Amino acid sequence: MQPLHDIRVLDLSRVYAAPAGAMTLGDMGADVIRVEPPGGSDSMREWGPFKNGESTYYLSANRNKRSITLNLKTDEGKKLFLDLVEKSDVVIENFKSGTMKKLGLNYEVLKERNPGIIVCSVTGFGQDGPLGLLPGFDPVIQAMSGLMDVTGDPNGEATKVGIPIADIITSVYVALGIVAAIRQRDLTGEGQYIDMSLLDVQVSSMANVATAYLNTGMISVRKGNQHNNVAPYQVFQTADFPIMICAGNDHLFRKLSHALDHPEWGSDERFLTNNDRKQNEDELVPLIEEVLATRTSSEWVEILAEAKVPVGRVNNIQQALEQDQVIARGGIETVPHATGEVKLLASPLRHSGLNIQTKFGPPRLGQHNKEVFDELLGIEEEELSVLSKNNVI
Repeated sequence: MQPLHDIRVLDLSRVYAAPAGAMTLGDMGADVIRVEPPGGSDSMREWGPFKNGESTYYLSANRNKRSITLNLKTDEGKKLFLDLVEKSDVVIENFKSGTMKKLGLNYEVLKERNPGIIVCSVTGFGQDGPLGLLPGFDPVIQAMSGLMDVTGDPNGEATKVGIPIADIITSVYVALGIVAAIRQRDLTGEGQYIDMSLLDVQVSSMANVATAYLNTGMISVRKGNQHNNVAPYQVFQTADFPIMICAGNDHLFRKLSHALDHPEWGSDERFLTNNDRKQNEDELVPLIEEVLATRTSSEWVEILAEAKVPVGRVNNIQQALEQDQVIARGGIETVPHATGEVKLLASPLRHSGLNIQTKFGPPRLGQHNKEVFDELLGIEEEELSVLSKNNVI
């Protein structure tokens, strides 16, 4: 049995942050029903590359879901949606602030039909504040949160992270927030409204950079692949490929020094403590670079791993996914799909009793109309045909 086997989620969301959060709930056993208008509303389906005509971007955020079409701008569509709300536990949406109210489907309305309903709204800036009504996309959030300013070459421009990191982190909070609300409902019997903001999440994720400023006034700057506060903690070039080395404390630095056959560095007054090494980083880094250039990345990874120094080769995505460790941990899975099998990244959750599983691949638009409307609302095929003809589904 899965922990959310008795939870039903209506997923009205699009793109990544909210859909991926809903997907995580599906991984834990929830019945996640994707709800879109008859023509579709998720622009991710248009983003390549494609596998058998399906967007691989869309595939990345929508496993373990069923899909129905429903036109919420029609009276009949709203009625059917409210009927579904009565039989559900969670509604997730990421329309612009105020859209659900315009549709007549805001939290207060849904709560009247189902007092235990949990509604999670995901927006760029939240439901209030001076920017509350503006749309927010991941790169904009990366820019506004300060993330881009501390990312990239110190002599280059501010740089966004190569994946939609604000969306990805938000998706984790979407799932976590909903699970917490379900647990609270177990105790109180009441549902609640969750106001999830990408900017809130990304600002909170600035962690040590933000805390340094708040408490010392220090404004972190771009350091490329170096660290603002720790040395040596960066990418180094070997005889063939670059590797990342993180000697995050004095003990690890002494281990590194021995592994590089220069134990004297560990007792050098310039490098005794992390503060010393950071102050003399311009002297330390060339010494390490000179030694690392004498062997290949594979050789150094083996030597440093043996010495218990944190190290890893800088991989491209092919190398990353073909690592023995990723394969051994089941990081990639092949799942069924309407067009044939597709390969997806597996859930990273590894619990002894949580029973995380992928039951089915990402659905095509409206793939489960007949199944869901019959199962939950008792609508038979003849009536579904009429609803389809009237652009309700």
